[in-house]
Amino acid sequence: MKKLYFTRHGQTVWNVENKICGETDIALTEKGHEQAIEVGKLIAQRQLPIDEILYSPLVRAKDTACHISQITGIPMREEVRLKEQCFGKYEGTARNGEEFIKDKANFINSYESGETMLKLAHRVYGLLDDIKTDNKIYLLVAHNGISRVIYSYFYDMKNDEFAAFGIKNCDILEFDI
Repeated sequence: MKKLYFTRHGQTVWNVENKICGETDIALTEKGHEQAIEVGKLIAQRQLPIDEILYSPLVRAKDTACHISQITGIPMREEVRLKEQCFGKYEGTARNGEEFIKDKANFINSYESGETMLKLAHRVYGLLDDIKTDNKIYLLVAHNGISRVIYSYFYDMKNDEFAAFGIKNCDILEFDI
């Protein structure tokens, strides 16, 4: 069975401050760089059979992918469909803000100039459909919002489970395709 791997970028200042990053291009903290190096070492140690790394164009994901690639020797390339969802008016606001949590439950809400959850799922599902048709094993390096969409591609989730789903910085998910 073919595998797909996913990791979330390393820690950012806005992660520490509990702010919504979305498509805002926020850099890694020193700890974020260390996390990326550690996940690269883990991938090398476990000898995961990854052919290529695809990463989001945002600097926090690109830098994470660069660390992993340098440690493992796995080639990498940018994949724009892995860019985090644009949360419009909520970018830079508290992740646990009451209004945001309420609006996030509506999958057709664009957050006044952002991207709806349905449009995000459409582009990420399209990428996953493309990945299924080739013979490579990928590591996707992206964002928490992307992780929940990928998880929902493989597993049924209720809306509240979907909205609450997330992974820690530089955790690895593994899926059977």
